[in-house]
Amino acid sequence: MAKPQASRGREVRMTKYTLKIDGMMCGMCEAHINDVIRREVAKAKKVSSSAGKGVSTFVTDGVVDEERLKKAIADTGYTLVSMESEPYVKRGLFG
Repeated sequence: MAKPQASRGREVRMTKYTLKIDGMMCGMCEAHINDVIRREVAKAKKVSSSAGKGVSTFVTDGVVDEERLKKAIADTGYTLVSMESEPYVKRGLFG
């Protein structure tokens, strides 16, 4: 089976988002935040959260509406303190 390729030879640009979230205390809190991210960011991948660090991360090639995500997180009982983004560089097996 062939690997999916970007249309017309263009590389798909992914962005990594790091969210600072206040209020996560346990693994269930992490799961709640992960569910919100997956629901609000349709193309979110590699979604993970750490209650100990108060951080959630995900990667996407889609558009992220920060205000919508902030409201969805608040509706779940947590606070989105900040959101940063950076280009995502996929690392190979040896690099």
